[in-house]
Amino acid sequence: MKLTRALCYLPLCALLSWPALADDPVDHYAGKPSETLEEAVKNFTEGNARLRELLSGEVSNQDMADIHELSYTIENAVATLRREMNVLAVVLEDVHLASESFNQDTVSASGRAYLGMADTLETLGNAD
Repeated sequence: MKLTRALCYLPLCALLSWPALADDPVDHYAGKPSETLEEAVKNFTEGNARLRELLSGEVSNQDMADIHELSYTIENAVATLRREMNVLAVVLEDVHLASESFNQDTVSASGRAYLGMADTLETLGNAD
């Protein structure tokens, strides 16, 4: 009986210890930081240009390694862009609500803040 019970637990123990036994052959990178909207736009644009270049022909093992490393930078940029887009939506809503109540101070201040962010994002459309 004890042997049968022990044999039942053996697969569970093997499954739970698998991550500890497996070697992780993949290197992980921090990528370039994208702390600001400007950095995110720059890293996003440059990272995508490099990715296009790497994907333009036959993808070698070295290209795969370069793409893997590059993806961390692009992921950082996308995370910042997502965060900044949420902020942009809130600022635009401030403009919207202030315009309904004819609050000129808020419309002016929030409108300028919105346009500053929008100008930076618009550079994405102008990047060639």
